[in-house]
Amino acid sequence: MSTLSSDTAGILFLISLIVGLALVHVPLGDYMYRVYSSERDLRGERILYRLIGAAPKAEQTWGAYARSVLAFSAASVLFLFIFQLVQGKLPLHLNNPGTAMTPALAWNTAVSFVTNTNWQAYSGESTQGHLVQMAGLAVQNFVSAAVGMAVAMVFVRALARRNTSELGNFWVDLIRGSIRILLPLSVIGALILVIGGTIQNWDLHTQVATTLAGGQQTIPGGPVASQEAIKLLGTNGGGFFNTNSAHPFENPTAWTNWVEIFLLSCIAFSLPRTFGRMVDSRNQGLAIAAVMSVIALISMTLIVTFQVQAHGTVPTAVGSAMEGVEQRFGVPDSAVFADLTTLTSTGAVDSFHDSYTSLGGMITLFNMQLGEVAPGGVGSGLYGMLVLAIITVFVAGLMVGRTPEYLGKKITPREIKLAATYFLITPLIVLTGTAVAMAMPGQRVSMLNGGPHGLSEVLYAFTSAANNNGSAFAGISVNTDWYNTALGLAMLLGRFLPIIFVLALAGALARQGKTPDSVGTLPTYRPQFVGMVSGVTLILVALTFLPMLALGPLAEGIH
Repeated sequence: MSTLSSDTAGILFLISLIVGLALVHVPLGDYMYRVYSSERDLRGERILYRLIGAAPKAEQTWGAYARSVLAFSAASVLFLFIFQLVQGKLPLHLNNPGTAMTPALAWNTAVSFVTNTNWQAYSGESTQGHLVQMAGLAVQNFVSAAVGMAVAMVFVRALARRNTSELGNFWVDLIRGSIRILLPLSVIGALILVIGGTIQNWDLHTQVATTLAGGQQTIPGGPVASQEAIKLLGTNGGGFFNTNSAHPFENPTAWTNWVEIFLLSCIAFSLPRTFGRMVDSRNQGLAIAAVMSVIALISMTLIVTFQVQAHGTVPTAVGSAMEGVEQRFGVPDSAVFADLTTLTSTGAVDSFHDSYTSLGGMITLFNMQLGEVAPGGVGSGLYGMLVLAIITVFVAGLMVGRTPEYLGKKITPREIKLAATYFLITPLIVLTGTAVAMAMPGQRVSMLNGGPHGLSEVLYAFTSAANNNGSAFAGISVNTDWYNTALGLAMLLGRFLPIIFVLALAGALARQGKTPDSVGTLPTYRPQFVGMVSGVTLILVALTFLPMLALGPLAEGIH
């Protein structure tokens, strides 16, 4: 009877989440359209433009936009790297840090937060001081998310505009995304989380409590709710505490768990509406949202089934995979969180992915290997899905023997080369990093498990890093100089090489005019196209990663 009640509650939880996302899809998508299409600058924005020397009315080519993205991100990495190394001399720093902030760890963390990955090879509450958490990490939570949204807007403008090389201004897109979208939503989200019990204070771990056994325990504190909101809204994922959203100070109750999942999904799921408005075709936006929804529902159905049915190697006494799962959330709700945090580029966790069943863990891996496009990271999910749509119309064009088109833009060899390179670069980083780590005896020592599960842990680490997710399978010691350096490089290359290819593709598309529709034009807003894009996405990823998955989670599940 209790199992039935738990399953029913899980179904209601998921249905309410779908309803909530559907309700904000139109208003939030329309609001973001107005933000990025407005000709008016706010007074505070004009002050910022003057401070940084930006000319808000001057638009940039794709090359200039890319240089701005890279220059801003490089400066951010350098600042955050130095900030962490000198934090011991700054106010609001912990007196007894638990993990030493070495140059390798500072490099890894700086790259992690600037690339919107938020991979953490340290315990947040015992390593980073409050000043670094607020003025360093939280700031990057805002601007790294805004960078992804800015790049998405460039790509959408390229599809909407004709015969031009002008694609907007990076500094305008960055500041508007941060101030007009992420900041107000984060304030609302933080207030809701505080009401739900998430802590928000200035405590420097000075509160000492006496346990029931008579021992002394230090209670950690800090400005948690304010960082929790933006970590989720910006699909960042870095937790204030080591256990992330499984910690009761970050995620106190079952309903705050719902709020957190909603926050990490709402912007990414609403951006297709923004896309539809910008290309003047709401049906095109609905088609992209439908592809995201189809993939997400398939993924959620599989992971919840694998977890509730308790397939695989995790021993359970009650018919469910409760190991590594918070009792106050339960299996179905935790599985939904795990699914959406890996379908997006969030990486926040409220359960221990390493304890998932072999097939349940495989779904979290596969979600990231999809490129996190359903609905994906803020911005990166949209432009990733649009690239897959372009690949789909190219494949369809080959089938009927005519030049493929998408929204009136011809997909010539130049465009498909850029799109294919965008899709292939991340798997190349993942598979190369995993192969090198497995080939080096000194790095295999970091694996706490052998066999297929050990391989899954290494594969998960590089998949998470290169796809800028940030979650971990755990069971592997990554706070070493080699892993900090290698995973940092994977994060850096996995973030900025795809962005460069996306911007180059945007430049090529924007220079084109509009090709009139003909009887041979593939309608890209009908259910047929939704099914084609979903199929192409799943097949391409399966062909790329199936051999590695067969050696890891699939082999473990069959064993």
